Amino acid sequence: MPETDDEPRQGSLETARKVVAEVYDGPKPRPTELWPGTHPVPPLWSDRIWPVSTAAAPRSALIGAAATGVLGALVLSADQVGVGLGLLAVATLLTALATAPRTVTPRQTAFAVLTAALFGVAAFRTAPWLIGLCVLAGLLTALLAVTGGRSWTGLLLGTFAPLGAFSRAARWTGRGATPHTKGVNVGRGVVIGTVSVVLLVVFGALFAGADPVFAELLGGLVPEVPPALAIVRTFLFVVVAAGALIAACLAHQKPDFDAITPGPGTGRPRLEWAVPLGALNALFACFVGVQLVVLADGNQHVLRTAGLTYAEYARQGFWQLLAVTALTLLVVAVVVRVARRETAGDRIALRVLLGSLCLLAVLVVASALRRMWLYEDAYGFTRLRVLVQAVEFWLGGVFVLIAVAGIRLRGRWLPRAVIATGALTLLALAAVNPEAFIAERNVARYTETGRIDVASLADLSPDAVPALDRLPAPQRACALQLMRYQLTGDEAWYTANLGRSRARDVLREEPAGTC
Repeated sequence: MPETDDEPRQGSLETARKVVAEVYDGPKPRPTELWPGTHPVPPLWSDRIWPVSTAAAPRSALIGAAATGVLGALVLSADQVGVGLGLLAVATLLTALATAPRTVTPRQTAFAVLTAALFGVAAFRTAPWLIGLCVLAGLLTALLAVTGGRSWTGLLLGTFAPLGAFSRAARWTGRGATPHTKGVNVGRGVVIGTVSVVLLVVFGALFAGADPVFAELLGGLVPEVPPALAIVRTFLFVVVAAGALIAACLAHQKPDFDAITPGPGTGRPRLEWAVPLGALNALFACFVGVQLVVLADGNQHVLRTAGLTYAEYARQGFWQLLAVTALTLLVVAVVVRVARRETAGDRIALRVLLGSLCLLAVLVVASALRRMWLYEDAYGFTRLRVLVQAVEFWLGGVFVLIAVAGIRLRGRWLPRAVIATGALTLLALAAVNPEAFIAERNVARYTETGRIDVASLADLSPDAVPALDRLPAPQRACALQLMRYQLTGDEAWYTANLGRSRARDVLREEPAGTC
């Protein structure tokens, strides 16, 4: 009898504890669904997604961030960028990954190498637009190297992770900077050092005013820094060091945004997605058939069509085909999401229809590239034309990746592969040296036709100087006049750049001439 009396009493006590916990702590958040039919996902800021840690920043991370801040203040305060930008990216990654408690995976290492290569473009090329694109892509690959996102949801939310990590990094840094070591408080040591520097500056200035010999000695030891430059460098130090600390904090406290990715739903019946997809395939096939006829006819189609010039044929069609390519990616993403694949027939239909659409999309990409090539062959090359060609090549590669993933209907690697191929496309574009390529093609066109736009060529970066040097004297002098003014003087070691170095050598060997 006593045992039977204790059981209900224990159950009532457990129920009471749950009620009290719910009153004081609030109801526990329930998993949510992104849309009906999907597996529940945890809330965005739950402990499962981004656990709150009470750990302190290790001393190595603090020292690495301070060193990175000093390097950033030195490199970014210059008018030009060079090899120092790549060194800054390497220092930031080392601060984040070398101090992380977990072992760095090969995937993280690969994206770290991609990041260093993208930032390292500044040591070889001088085109600002190319360096800017490489820096933006490098920031994305750096986030992948630090956080290691896998799904599209994880990658998208991961781009906003530094904003969410700001307060976490501040607390993490504060806990690491305030511990006592052998009875000495680190924060108090910083105050003591600051007071010492202030005393040295004040009394040193007074002594320098009292004795010219001492002033000359002090001037040789302490470089003269303008107040405005000192303020700029201090600001850059704080910003870069804070960025390095945020990267290190993300490496130590990784968010798992991939857990928010909705699981597979029930899927829609085959008829609901196969009919629209089949109709789209038929439309694509008709367009590709027409383009194949035009391609076999060569340029005569353009010449025979009334009122149709090369520019109209290329310009009016290229941007529409670029939009078609992007929308096709959206269609593929939606179909993969909603298509039911329970039976063998569903899976075969999905493979055939999506595979056909990807193949036809690649042919559409080829048609767009041909249109742009006709335009460039007739009117010359520009930065925008070369860039959009590179984008189309990348989109064609994305469709190939989608087709490969569709063979097994599994593509967990696809989001990372798309970003990696985008970064590799930028590196390939940098290897081609686009501005030198533009100058070479326009110089060759001038040799054949006698037509050239010197004003647009004069706006190119120093990468184009070796090609422009082959122009006749009057055109050469006009094309290189601005570059001679820009490339005066020597550079610091951290702004060293191969393109500017080659341009200086060419301009030094040849006289300026008259424009």
